[in-house]
Amino acid sequence: MKKPVLLLLFAALVAVLLWLLRGQDLDLAALRAHLGRFAELREARPVATAGLFFLGYVAVTALSLPLALWMTLAAGALFGFWQGLALVSFASAIGATLAFLTARYLARDWVRARLGRRADGLDAGLARDGAFYLFSLRLVPVVPFFALNLLMGLTPVPVWTFYWVSQLGMLAGTAVYVNAGTKLAALDSLSGIVSAPMLASFAALALFPWAARGAIGLWRRRRVYAGWTRPQRFERNLVVIGAGAAGLVAAYIAAAAKARVTLVEAGEMGGDCLNYGCVPSKALIRSADLAHRMRHASDWGLADAAPEIPFDQVMERVHRVISQIAPHDSVERYTGLGVEVIKGHARLVDPWTIEIAGADGTTRELTTRATVIATGARPVLPPLPGLEDVAPLTSDTLWEGLRHRPEAPRRLAVLGGGPIGCELAQAFARLGSEVTQIEMAPRLMIREDPEVSALVTAAMEADGVRVLTGRRAVCCGTEPGKWIEVAHEDGTERIAFDEIIVATGRGARLTGFGLEELGIPAGRTIETNAYLETRYPNILAAGDVAGPYQFTHAASHQAWYAGVNALFGGLKRFKADYRVIPWATFTSPEVARVGLSETEAAEQGIPVEVTRYDLAELDRAIADSAARGFVKVLTVPGKDRILGAVIVGEHAGELIAEFVTAMKHGLGLGKILGTIHIYPTWTEAGKAAAGTWRRGHVDPRALALLERFHRWRRG
Repeated sequence: MKKPVLLLLFAALVAVLLWLLRGQDLDLAALRAHLGRFAELREARPVATAGLFFLGYVAVTALSLPLALWMTLAAGALFGFWQGLALVSFASAIGATLAFLTARYLARDWVRARLGRRADGLDAGLARDGAFYLFSLRLVPVVPFFALNLLMGLTPVPVWTFYWVSQLGMLAGTAVYVNAGTKLAALDSLSGIVSAPMLASFAALALFPWAARGAIGLWRRRRVYAGWTRPQRFERNLVVIGAGAAGLVAAYIAAAAKARVTLVEAGEMGGDCLNYGCVPSKALIRSADLAHRMRHASDWGLADAAPEIPFDQVMERVHRVISQIAPHDSVERYTGLGVEVIKGHARLVDPWTIEIAGADGTTRELTTRATVIATGARPVLPPLPGLEDVAPLTSDTLWEGLRHRPEAPRRLAVLGGGPIGCELAQAFARLGSEVTQIEMAPRLMIREDPEVSALVTAAMEADGVRVLTGRRAVCCGTEPGKWIEVAHEDGTERIAFDEIIVATGRGARLTGFGLEELGIPAGRTIETNAYLETRYPNILAAGDVAGPYQFTHAASHQAWYAGVNALFGGLKRFKADYRVIPWATFTSPEVARVGLSETEAAEQGIPVEVTRYDLAELDRAIADSAARGFVKVLTVPGKDRILGAVIVGEHAGELIAEFVTAMKHGLGLGKILGTIHIYPTWTEAGKAAAGTWRRGHVDPRALALLERFHRWRRG
């Protein structure tokens, strides 16, 4: 309670002082009258008068009283230009810093709590540009000085930075008013202090730090490109390397903007998502789901039936689905859109030249103003002894590796407990395999909340998956038969299998594209700035190769920024926006999330309020015999602003969209509650969660008053 009390006392002190000043005339005539008294004191005690004036100026500035202008004029009249300038310059900077510190101590925590995660973005921007903004505003006070002192106290600008920038920034204006004070007798009004040319000079001076920053940026750019010869003309506006989700979107944007663009792809059009990831896995999951429903047909009032599963036909359906979607990403379609598509391997020769080794053995070079690298990622195999001997499958290779088998693998081991491992383990179990899933972490889907992991694990075990968590793979072997040995706290265990799928993560494709030769930094991903630019501003990266997300929709999202910045970055650049990134895991039940999880909020020390709605209460879920799972929403305590949401249940990947839209556009749970949802649908789950939040925030005192009101109405 100490800070609120101090804040009230501070406000009361300022109010009292303003009340005492209410009858004082603040004009040049009154100032001249007061100066007559102080002139005699200065003649008698010059040092004491200067010290008293200095302390008074500090107090006036610190308390944000509207007297600083008049005291600045008085300083010139009493002490002359140079002494007056020194007194006012230091006193104003010290007083402003005291006001800054007062605001920081009394109100900063409260303001940050109100802003929530938005404060992080403000902090980052002010940490980077705070001195520039402050200097500009000090020179041309668009915001009054006293308000600027208080507002900057709520930011992360360091105290020393605030002090020296304030003193330097206010010096020019202080000099003008102190000089005017030396000629106070000749002044008729304040409008005579500054002229239009002087104001224009201040405005130009305010732009100086920004111009200097631009010049420094230009100098750094020239240093980056030093040693390279820039072509006089370019054959392309943009070359995109990789025709996955990010590459296709970047090329589409360039073609739509009527730029001349070339798309280079060494493999299949559509990249990993179409050919090895999202599309085939969801097609397989759908077939597995149908087999599961046949076994449990009695849940819908029908007779249970053991499904016959010709696995080769299931896999043919997967490939048929791929072929049906492939035209959307085909060479023909993109050629029709105006994109030149070249099948081959691209390599950066210099910042503006791409060497393309064609599939037919020919090689050519293209010069381009900009390049977008969108080479995606590939499965990463762990350094496990004997792993190569057991011919491991990955999420990329299993579609061809198992394509023509009449039955699913009888015994299947899945190494990895992330989203890919969980989806495949459950799908193969439903298609008849005896699945053992091995995960080194203490639970599956470690990025999700423990209750989410527990629900998914229980569902997978109910489908016959043997889930082994807290197990570290030690080695693999082939005698007798294929096996993997895992270690746990009680010893080791050897697990036999016919096939093993390794789903322990994916790594960016970084080699063979000339990054090393150009000195473009790349660790796990290509190093980019907020605009998705690499070391060379005309070479950008998007998608899995850029990180930090490995989602198709995130790759497409990044590709818009990369494409636009590549084409128009010299005129206007856009920072990639990662504030609202949703994702889903297509197990049964599905898991979808956007924003903070409860675990992340606790780890980051972010206060949240949790609202939970069980899908067992949703009418449509009951009618569909799928009444399991929940909707959990994290909000600012006491407010309906959404910080995160997780849905576990049928259609979670679709249901999360309402919360994604709400977070993107700043809509709270109240807006969701006030929106009509069709009955009976699964989308009512979002509205029901909002209703749960509302019921938890009804004021009991207001209800008591309403009860008394209605009792009175009844007579």
